[in-house]
Amino acid sequence: MKKTKISEIEWKLTDEERTKCLVYTRVMGYHRPVESFNTGKKGEHMQRKHFTSCNDKTDL
Repeated sequence: MKKTKISEIEWKLTDEERTKCLVYTRVMGYHRPVESFNTGKKGEHMQRKHFTSCNDKTDL
């Protein structure tokens, strides 16, 4: 039996299966949804650099 990594699976969703995804970010020690930000703060969030840790266990 061949093992398949999750990252190798191609997902296909119909429009009916899709749902809204809320993105949260850490602000001053607590988490807030990005959609509640004002226009300026949303712009700042878009300019942030995102990174992954070398210890990140994404390959399950």
